[in-house]
Amino acid sequence: MRHRLRALVAALFALPLALAIAPSAHAADPTTMTNGFYVDPDSSAKRWVAANSGDGRTPAINASIANTPTARWFGSWSGTIGTATGAYVGAADSGDKLPILVAYNIYNRDYCGGHSAGGAASPSAYATWIAQFTGGIANRPAVVILEPDSLGDYGCMTQAQIDEREGMLTGALAQFNRQAPNTWVYLDAGNPGWADPATMARRLHEAGLRQAHGFSLNVSNYFTTAENTAYGNAVNSELNARYGYTRPFVVDTSRNGNGSNGQWCNPSGRRIGAPTQLGGGAEMLLWIKVPGESDGNCGVGAGSSAGQFLPEAAYKMIYGY
Repeated sequence: MRHRLRALVAALFALPLALAIAPSAHAADPTTMTNGFYVDPDSSAKRWVAANSGDGRTPAINASIANTPTARWFGSWSGTIGTATGAYVGAADSGDKLPILVAYNIYNRDYCGGHSAGGAASPSAYATWIAQFTGGIANRPAVVILEPDSLGDYGCMTQAQIDEREGMLTGALAQFNRQAPNTWVYLDAGNPGWADPATMARRLHEAGLRQAHGFSLNVSNYFTTAENTAYGNAVNSELNARYGYTRPFVVDTSRNGNGSNGQWCNPSGRRIGAPTQLGGGAEMLLWIKVPGESDGNCGVGAGSSAGQFLPEAAYKMIYGY
């Protein structure tokens, strides 16, 4: 790929200087190695559009949701995980595009909320899974959101469980540093309504944020970009004051066009937000959750399961009603 070759040539010429300053496993910038973001050809929205060409809602869903670059989530449903991530980033790489992946398989996932409960069978099983996830990406460019919600709610967890979770995340970040040098990893930091900035800064640091490229905000939630930007800046202020470093952050804008009404599980009246892009108040604005995918058996998604595509919810989200 032309962008990738140009980046590699520049890196080769700069190598002696880079080594003299400070080698970094995440020195490469995957956004400069690619030409735009990857549109998942097998997203739930894409599949629905393909199967419902005669539906009156299809043109709007196709134009406004199905063709916007959106993350693909990987978990126990993904089969042999190294094969799955390798195939996905390989397809993106062949088109010179940057893929967005979500690793969502931590042991005791959604332990306190329960709507998306599951994950690996044990901490050791997770360590194996994330090592294979990372190995599948290898040296190809990618963006990874690491374990949404994992640091957001500790309310029902013992200190031993918290320590165990933070250890799993630290181990995961070490795998990315070891195996995926052209991946930007964002450790998830919940949203502005979950934990105060000082608390989240401490949790991020204790989970190994120093090893990550940055942190992610608002995954599968509805807070405005402005609210998330203010929160992310406040978290960075706490990181700087307490630990002497900061990190860039990204915001999930897929469903934040009308902001939050205080509900997180399939609330009505929400709207799609700014499309995936560089900048916009954060390092990147990303569609991490597919608009129209259910949060679980609740709200306007009553009777659905988490991740199920709801065309009527998607259609209404386009127009904000």
